[in-house]
Amino acid sequence: MRKIHKIRTQAHRRLRRHLRVRRKVAGSAERPRLVVFRSSKHIYAQVVDDVRGVTLLGAGDTSEGIQVDGKGKTARSFALGRLIAVKAKEKGIGKVVFDRGGYQYHGRVKAVADGARKGGLEL
Repeated sequence: MRKIHKIRTQAHRRLRRHLRVRRKVAGSAERPRLVVFRSSKHIYAQVVDDVRGVTLLGAGDTSEGIQVDGKGKTARSFALGRLIAVKAKEKGIGKVVFDRGGYQYHGRVKAVADGARKGGLEL
């Protein structure tokens, strides 16, 4: 017999949303997947080739070489997007598929995408 009122945590609900997004979004060698993970203090992004199952590059808002204009977590997220775009360009990646990781496309997650676009990536 199954539990009718099973407790679902916020992390569990995000994971379910992420799996739902992942059914539609997949990265390839020509167009890898730009994944975002957001914690309460920091934000991380990585570029993944799902066909080979390899992470091509990754960075966080505490990474070396990040140049933040302004204050706050949203400004750090925008700078992270630009840094990811620069690293991707160095590896010859121009187009990516954006995976919001089950988060709402708003705030810091949107700032990463905008920063990546500003850095020259095509989402």
